[in-house]
Amino acid sequence: MRVCGKNVFNELNYKDVRKVLISDTFKDQTIIEKIKNNKLKYVVTDQRVMDKMMPHNQGIIIEINDYDYKTLDAIEDESLVVMLDHLEDPHNFGAIIRTCEAKGVKSIIIPKDRGVVVNETVMKTSAGALNHVNIIMVTNLVTAMNKLKDRGYFVYSAEADGTMYNEVDYAPKVLLVIGSEGYGMNRLVSENCDILVKIPMMGK
Repeated sequence: MRVCGKNVFNELNYKDVRKVLISDTFKDQTIIEKIKNNKLKYVVTDQRVMDKMMPHNQGIIIEINDYDYKTLDAIEDESLVVMLDHLEDPHNFGAIIRTCEAKGVKSIIIPKDRGVVVNETVMKTSAGALNHVNIIMVTNLVTAMNKLKDRGYFVYSAEADGTMYNEVDYAPKVLLVIGSEGYGMNRLVSENCDILVKIPMMGK
């Protein structure tokens, strides 16, 4: 997988870096020193070639290993876990990862099929937060929900016709399920949630 940009490079785990392409006009000596000090393989490349590979690259493109998805076993005794029901937009995914990391969420669950995956857009949009959150990929969301219920989690889904989020008494261990942008929540997923909650929308 290829990612690009100075901030993305600075947030990467260098163990995942396979090769770095830097422009023949690249001037950031701090990054160049990091590349050399960490003994990363790098190639000086014509900027025009890099622009054809990835626009807006800031003079640096990094080839990294594909994302290492975790399993449900990675979830420890966490008070809040987030599940995404077939989210489609990688920009939304990256923003959710940022928000979750800011809240202290350690695990986000996504389905294996018909949904967004970790790609270069997600990595860039997450602005480094992806390095501090486990993305767990499962074959079946309902099965995963039931396994977490067996571990003491209470399942809340974000739905427009739910109870106001600030009027709910939350369990000590919460699994929060969020539907997709276009279709909302899958019927079976929704039916297996314990409580529907909503955030009030006051604007026009």
